[in-house]
Amino acid sequence: MSGSNDDSGDGLERINPPHLAPPTGFSHAVRVTAPGTLVFLAGQTALDGAGRIVGDGIVEQFERALGNLLEAAAAAGAAPADLAKLTVFAVDVADYRRHAKELGRVWKRLVGSDFPAMAVIGAGRLWDEAALVEIEGIAVVR
Repeated sequence: MSGSNDDSGDGLERINPPHLAPPTGFSHAVRVTAPGTLVFLAGQTALDGAGRIVGDGIVEQFERALGNLLEAAAAAGAAPADLAKLTVFAVDVADYRRHAKELGRVWKRLVGSDFPAMAVIGAGRLWDEAALVEIEGIAVVR
């Protein structure tokens, strides 16, 4: 929420100062307000179980990469609302921005309306050459 602090009782307080630009799809800051365990989530791409990149475009690859990240988080005991910080690496930031509404719909479906502190960084190439996006993060399990 722009201009407010949102602590929905989950131990993560999302802080969006009113003098900063209104955040869209992220929070300016996230403060851990309850004891918890940090979970560091390795960068996830659109790899399937056989180790192949799947998805023809940024939206499909983002959905798979986010799904993989959420699966790793769940295996460590973290729920989507526990995400405190994410970094998205995109090989084409302009393409990522063009599809922002579709990516937002994927986010809402898989994660909900809680937004971590987040950054999107342009990358010339990712480890898997066919990957268009990679997502890494930090979760706080309480």
